[in-house]
Amino acid sequence: MKLNRRTFIGASAAAASALAAPTVWGAAHGRPKVVVIGGGAGGATAARYIAKDSDGGIDVTLVEPTRKYYTCFFSNLYLGGFRDFESLGHTYGKLASDYGINVVHDWAVGVDRDARKVTLASGAVLDYDRLVISPGIDFVEGSVPGWDINAQNEMPHAYKAGSQTQLLKAQVENMREGGLFAMVAPPNPYRCPPGPYERVSMVAHVLKAKNPTAKILILDPKEKFSKQALFEEGWQKHYPGMIERIGPDFGGDKVEVRPDSMEVVIDGEVQKVDVCNVIPAQKAGRICELAGITDGRWAPVVPHTMQSRMDENIHVLGDASAQGDMPKSGFSANSQAKVCATAVRGALTGSKVFPAKFSNTCWSLVATDDGIKVGATYEATDEKIASTGGFVSQTGEDPELRKRTYEESLGWYAGITADMFG
Repeated sequence: MKLNRRTFIGASAAAASALAAPTVWGAAHGRPKVVVIGGGAGGATAARYIAKDSDGGIDVTLVEPTRKYYTCFFSNLYLGGFRDFESLGHTYGKLASDYGINVVHDWAVGVDRDARKVTLASGAVLDYDRLVISPGIDFVEGSVPGWDINAQNEMPHAYKAGSQTQLLKAQVENMREGGLFAMVAPPNPYRCPPGPYERVSMVAHVLKAKNPTAKILILDPKEKFSKQALFEEGWQKHYPGMIERIGPDFGGDKVEVRPDSMEVVIDGEVQKVDVCNVIPAQKAGRICELAGITDGRWAPVVPHTMQSRMDENIHVLGDASAQGDMPKSGFSANSQAKVCATAVRGALTGSKVFPAKFSNTCWSLVATDDGIKVGATYEATDEKIASTGGFVSQTGEDPELRKRTYEESLGWYAGITADMFG
């Protein structure tokens, strides 16, 4: 089946299971209240499905600071010149008008778990019966010596889409002739496992056209990475001699950066660079720490319901969760959100809850019409979300198949953003 906007939403809705119309309990106290923190692939999807499938039986409030949400997934295609920036931006108007969701543009700065209240930066306080937290990632301070968030204008991370993505694109396009682009890749686990290497591909695509004598240096603390054979085959085919990767055997795990002088230090050796994309180690978004539901880095969850293992009235989705085998991706967050929505409606309205099943696919673009993918299906066990089968593109595939894979990814993007934002 070719994946497009309609088939993605239909298949996803079927996987989430259409439930019988719920009967609201606790009516004497008004409708049950759900607060969702974070308006990305996890939060927006959960808010929409809880509101839509409860048919007004649950009061849903979505807290998201930005009025226009730019997807991190597909932002590499903007870097490579395959999409314009505004195509990544999505607003929340339909969630409010079509589904009755109260969309609040503010920062959540505190969670009182005993009182079941969320405090916002404005001072407002929201009551909840269930809380869904899907805040994405924050960065681990000190994980790249010499870099902190104050250095993001000199050495952007661009791992939260928006102005950082625009900045990195401008830096790449304005590199001096024959200059050096360096990437400090993150350690596992992190958002979008193939993401840094698709980004390298897209930067190479731009440089090949505009600055063909430029070089790319990847400084990588990992011994291996997602879809490695596919990316390396593509780099050799499309960008021969341009890309070098230094892994931990040669100092890729011993990197310091000097933003003021635009230098990287690799196991004691100083290298001058023209552009440096630093992608630090990652952790659950800050609100998870403030709520006291992390293991120090991520937020452990019960796989069947995505409930926090530390508070049954809180569900954690997407990149922030520690759930088992699923990668941290937009598709994963969207899939988990539907399981969460079913569980929340079951708990608050008595509607039927079906066994949790999940899926994920990660597409990457290596060059024009050269798309690759990896994916899997999953089910919930008591210990973790466990993989039940997977697939991956193969080296040496026919160019026409690679083109179809890329086109499939475009259909998925249209589908998932419609699924998130209505």
